[in-house]
Amino acid sequence: MAQPAAAWWQKFGTLAQMAQAAVALLGFVAILFQINEIRSNNRAAAARQAFLGYTDLALKNPKFSVPDLDAIKAGGREMLAQYESFVSYFLYSCEEAIVAFADKREWQASCDYDLKPHLPFLCEKNVAEPAYLATFSGGAQQWIKTSMQQAGVIAPDCKLRKS
Repeated sequence: MAQPAAAWWQKFGTLAQMAQAAVALLGFVAILFQINEIRSNNRAAAARQAFLGYTDLALKNPKFSVPDLDAIKAGGREMLAQYESFVSYFLYSCEEAIVAFADKREWQASCDYDLKPHLPFLCEKNVAEPAYLATFSGGAQQWIKTSMQQAGVIAPDCKLRKS
């Protein structure tokens, strides 16, 4: 038994279904793109907010943003704990900014610049409590260790090399 030839509307019906599937696929891809863009924008906004928080904290605490580590230690446990929190917030905000703005070198450069005065503290903290640096991502840990090497900050003296 031979199959009757398909009517013209059956052929176009099949084409219409294929076109509908293609449009649906394009719509799905567009939605995935939008979700990725929203995620990226949210991460960038959160990183900016964290860095603005750090900048505000630095303006309110210049003794911590340009630290005299000996004076901070002489200030007692409370001042040392405040400084440690300041450095932790700084590292967190840089960690967020560097990841969110990986394609923008100026964020890395800004964080590198602000990190240098804190390297002696981080060196001493790493010797006394190695678990402290472990609270940050592997990328942040590597960044800190590389910065210490470049600045010549090594245990046991943990002093910045004069440059």
